[in-house]
Amino acid sequence: MNLKEALQEKKNWHADRRRVKALPKEYRFVYEEAQKYLFKGCWTEGIAYASIMSELLAFFEQGAAAGKDVLTVTGRDVAAFCDGLLSEN
Repeated sequence: MNLKEALQEKKNWHADRRRVKALPKEYRFVYEEAQKYLFKGCWTEGIAYASIMSELLAFFEQGAAAGKDVLTVTGRDVAAFCDGLLSEN
């Protein structure tokens, strides 16, 4: 990765953090817990962590915009939901 790509990745990360802060409280909590869980799984399996988190954020934004409860979006077993994200990537 060159410097230009690294700087762009940092900008994207900051933009995503602003989007996370704009989520409703329940979505933000589940997103941050999923982030911790997925980091461990992605780190050990070499999966594109940033890509998964960006997709998850967009998915949560859609659910929140539709007025759905976060556990309706993920299901009651959030760990299983996250495992599904890992298996898709």
